[in-house]
Amino acid sequence: MDDATRTEIEAAAFRRLRQHLLDERPDAQNIDLMNLAGFCRNCLSRWYGEAAAERGIEMSKEEAREAFYGMPFAEWKARHQTEATPDQQAAFEKSFAENVGKG
Repeated sequence: MDDATRTEIEAAAFRRLRQHLLDERPDAQNIDLMNLAGFCRNCLSRWYGEAAAERGIEMSKEEAREAFYGMPFAEWKARHQTEATPDQQAAFEKSFAENVGKG
């Protein structure tokens, strides 16, 4: 497989993951994704912004989030996110302590 084809396939897989997380499973809370997988939608938006910066395209954190979410993050959060429970927060704190610096 040549590099251009690999890049196209990787981009298609990313778009499918994004669609799944935004359109098909907006009920999956970011904190649960973080606790289970060590990354969430916000991580993906940050990685998007970092990839843009590597190519000389400057994006603020909010611009990268809007590009990923397809709307301002505050709007996404109001529509889909719930307050984290104490158990979710405790699991996040433990996961973060174990994984800080890995993503």
